[in-house]
Amino acid sequence: MSARQEVRDGAERGVWLALATVYLVWGSSYLGIRVALEGFPPFLLGAGRFIVAGLALYVFLRLRGERAPTAAEWKGAGVVGLLLLVGGNGLVTFAQQWVASGLASVVVATVPLWAGVFSGLSGHWPNRWERSGLLLGFAGVALLQGEQGLRGQPAAAAALVLAAVLWAAGSVWSQRVRLPSGLLGSAAQMIVGGAALLGMSLLGGERLDGPVPVRAWVAAGYLTVFGSLLAFSAYAYLLRRVRPGLATSHAYVNPVVAVTLGGLVMGEAVSLPGLGGIGLTLAGVLLVLIGREVRQERKTRVQATDNRGGAGCYTTRGC
Repeated sequence: MSARQEVRDGAERGVWLALATVYLVWGSSYLGIRVALEGFPPFLLGAGRFIVAGLALYVFLRLRGERAPTAAEWKGAGVVGLLLLVGGNGLVTFAQQWVASGLASVVVATVPLWAGVFSGLSGHWPNRWERSGLLLGFAGVALLQGEQGLRGQPAAAAALVLAAVLWAAGSVWSQRVRLPSGLLGSAAQMIVGGAALLGMSLLGGERLDGPVPVRAWVAAGYLTVFGSLLAFSAYAYLLRRVRPGLATSHAYVNPVVAVTLGGLVMGEAVSLPGLGGIGLTLAGVLLVLIGREVRQERKTRVQATDNRGGAGCYTTRGC
């Protein structure tokens, strides 16, 4: 086997490992947040997990010889960190004070739908697959608004929708700004996002109300090590290595894990209309992702044809 083939195979294994990590860990993190909130207020919880994970990763990488980020790289990482971790994760944690973990995960699963909207606003209008997916997905979210837990908590429902919008914006923006290389970018984003969440916690007057239950500490530790340090770094790796459509495919896997764990561990029940809303939402997300793949394949074909002077080359990997 050639050295080039070994590098290619290693990269593919890394992508699949990163995908599996994001699928399973982030799917279970909704339950982790739900349990951790039994002892910690939402923004303080987010601040603790991201500051600890970000600083630990940053110090490790710097001791290993990684160069310090430039001012421009810190700025780019700060913007992405605010969108993903404060706007995205912070609002989800806030909403889960009242909303079941499974329902929260389904609303957040609309991230690819909002990314499709942003693509349209930037001039890349959705194709037939994507338009169908957007209609189905948003219909599913509308149906979920009648579900117990969302119907009686309009502020929480709005926070979840806004979280999905901001996470989509952060994912798109991360590929357009200058970021620190490799895992150092993840560390910088977590440090900035965690610091902002700490400021929000202090301004909001959050405090611990009595002793923190042991299982809340365990959940917070799981979120810090696996949800932040491991899974967020894996997601940043995917954003650098693969197309956004594949990187955000966790959106239709995480709810399956979250709903299953929520039912088994916390006894969270979903009504029949709620299950219908979940199905419509996930079907819409899947159609949007299929539409993106179709768009990318057509783009590759056109580029390959141009490169060969008009002699058609119809492979997704080019000629």
